Amino acid sequence: MKVVHIIEALGGGVYTYFNDLSHYFGEDQIRKDISTTIIYSGNRKEIDPEKIESEFSKGVSLIKINMVREISPIQDFKSIIHLRSELQKLNPDVIHLHSSKAGILGRIACFLLFKRKKIFYTPHGYAFLRTDVSNLTKKIYLFIEKSFQQLFGGSTIACGDTEYQIAKKLGKSYLIRNGINLEDVQQQFIRSQNSTLTIGTLSRISSQKNPKLFNAIALRFPEYNFVWIGDGELNHELTAPNIKITGWFMDRNEALKKLSSIDIYIQTSLWEGLPIALLEAMAMKKPILSTNIIGNKDVVIPNETGFLFNEIEELESYLELLKVDKTRNQFGENAYERCQQLFDKNKNLKALAALYQQ
Repeated sequence: MKVVHIIEALGGGVYTYFNDLSHYFGEDQIRKDISTTIIYSGNRKEIDPEKIESEFSKGVSLIKINMVREISPIQDFKSIIHLRSELQKLNPDVIHLHSSKAGILGRIACFLLFKRKKIFYTPHGYAFLRTDVSNLTKKIYLFIEKSFQQLFGGSTIACGDTEYQIAKKLGKSYLIRNGINLEDVQQQFIRSQNSTLTIGTLSRISSQKNPKLFNAIALRFPEYNFVWIGDGELNHELTAPNIKITGWFMDRNEALKKLSSIDIYIQTSLWEGLPIALLEAMAMKKPILSTNIIGNKDVVIPNETGFLFNEIEELESYLELLKVDKTRNQFGENAYERCQQLFDKNKNLKALAALYQQ
């Protein structure tokens, strides 16, 4: 069986997801039944094709084509023609589209093959759930998702529980949660020994991750240290004196070690699919504080693995509880157990392989 994945937004947590996917489907035992090709765009500035080539498994094939994030009729048409050409050469049995842009371009390219293919689509966070765009734009995104599902068919594979509930209303859907490589993450685990309670996050400093809120929280709690593991175009919004920006780590293990050194993980995102970094923090036995949004609320169990919040004021009582070592450690153990139960990438990618072979 030949499977082709198409992704435009190969950065952040999606990069980690695909790296793990490449190593799972690149194993000799899996390759006997499923050969895997990943078609991706190298246009985003956070994407390094050389790094992808070196870090992804040699057991999968990689094809880089030109796709852009924004709507660009001329470039989008060129991307569709290029995708169609690659798909004609590969002649796959299964085509799996990831994120909104690839979902649109890929479906049209598949249609132009004029051959029946098994098509799956994973939104990794529906575009119409974004909170940084107007209501009109959200309605347009929703119309596109609905109409493309109806026109071109295929099944949605949701990466989180709430995304699955939404997907079922749009058409045929399955739930296969995002997962992480628990062994790899745990190898970088160290028990934090901070003299001052340290609260951190790991991601690109972008509008989706809401650095303004992160900064406001740091200003509200000057007695604690805050760390943003990563960097990005909005780093100028992090001005609080108790915030440290680490910059990007060339080695992912170094970023994970830094993640392991914090006491509490905080997720201030405006929207999510199902955040990989949050799962990695749970695998590092960190209690979670996160905005009460789709994706985050599919992971965090309030008063057990962490807390969800809508307003900064709620953090007063949550931090009062979590600054106690015993409470923090218990929440961390609970978070790790939840990761083992639901977010183990080996279990979840095995389910994905089984779905392809149905």
